[in-house]
Amino acid sequence: MNQGDLITRRQLLRQTACGFGSVALSGLLNPAQAATNPLAPQQPPLPVRAKRVIFLFMNGGPSQIDTFDPKPALTKMDGKTASFIHTRNRQRETRTLFGSPFEFQQYGQCGQPVSNLFPHTAKHVDDLCFVKSAHTDPVAHGPATLFMHTGSSSLIRPSMGSWITYGLGTENANLPGFITICPSSFIGGACNYGCAFLPGVHQGTALGRAESPATEAIFKNVRENLTPRDRDRFDLLQKLNRAQRHGAVEADDLDTAINSFETAFRLQQAVPEITDLEKESDATQAAYGISQKETDDFGRQCLLARRLSEAGVRFVQVNYTDNTTTPMWDQHRNLPEEHATHARATDQPVAALLADLKQRGLLEDTLVWWSGEFGRTPYSENGVGRDHNQHAFTTWFAGAGAKPGFSHGATDELGFKAVQDRVHLHDLHATLLHLLGLDHERLTHRHAGRDFRLTDVYGKVVEKILS
Repeated sequence: MNQGDLITRRQLLRQTACGFGSVALSGLLNPAQAATNPLAPQQPPLPVRAKRVIFLFMNGGPSQIDTFDPKPALTKMDGKTASFIHTRNRQRETRTLFGSPFEFQQYGQCGQPVSNLFPHTAKHVDDLCFVKSAHTDPVAHGPATLFMHTGSSSLIRPSMGSWITYGLGTENANLPGFITICPSSFIGGACNYGCAFLPGVHQGTALGRAESPATEAIFKNVRENLTPRDRDRFDLLQKLNRAQRHGAVEADDLDTAINSFETAFRLQQAVPEITDLEKESDATQAAYGISQKETDDFGRQCLLARRLSEAGVRFVQVNYTDNTTTPMWDQHRNLPEEHATHARATDQPVAALLADLKQRGLLEDTLVWWSGEFGRTPYSENGVGRDHNQHAFTTWFAGAGAKPGFSHGATDELGFKAVQDRVHLHDLHATLLHLLGLDHERLTHRHAGRDFRLTDVYGKVVEKILS
């Protein structure tokens, strides 16, 4: 090799299209494994608290004031007026205050207050870490949901699950590393689980879709009892695919297809066992609310999430959403009745998931995250509704390094703005990656002349919520 052909170590890492040096270098040092499976497990640079994530997405914006952040002052001032900078038009307005119609009670040794919307989740507060000072940037569902999933409200950027599999690979080569259950076609759609400019293998795999029964959240066209002859035919097909890949302009797209075919072939044997919920005991199914009208659908999603996570899927998202522009928890009117309906559908399954993970010892290294895309206002809209509120929302974590029985941050006396130990969504993303052993500032990908990351140029790890 001529001296002029030599490149620096930095150039080498840049040309591998990955600024995350430790991950890129591990692939270079083990090219056989990387070539066989681009989702092979990687060793992260930081201590690992969480090996996998289950994200429970409550689309529409659950009201922090009516769920986990009680405001006695607001209750006393119910019906009176106060001045606010409106969350949408940024104009100062006088609005009528709306005290919570729900009753709160303290639970557990930690004394966490929970409204009567969540009697099942309330039993697990000593395992939960609440962040009551969360805030975000966008105020409309589309941009806010996209921001929740990708860290951007307008640009097409990789989703959380894609970044995580990009940095860590997956634990089970026979399954996708990132699965989203019953996602919406609206409010961000496939961008919420897309990989954007990351290699296509990190695209999320959707099982089912919103507003379809959770019984349809399956891998379709699966053939069981594949023969050696089937394998020989498949190997020949892949050999032809790889031959076509050499010299192709869209090599990444072909690589994605080849890897997708390989994963699809391997999962033929694994999937029927994993997605068959009937293999669970009657007691387990009953705990998740399966066969009960109000909880059957979301209960199936949560139980499937546990089975996929237990099988080694790195990032599983469970979506409580629909295919409308005003998703589930979006109550601009009739909040008391509608919030109660959605709580009944989700409370028991979520509590069962927590109990099931803990009983199996999985909560120790599985991070469960419950969140909407933003919160709601303390003033009324259309009588007994609440408007969107990007200034404050409550979210919680459980397991895998999140401090149990803990409440972080606070909103003002009316619950309108986060005022103490404020936590931006970029901070939540940074903390999520940190628990997985990833440094959010080093997990980067060079695209269009700059290094991108999930947290853009922001974000700090919220050390106070770590155990």
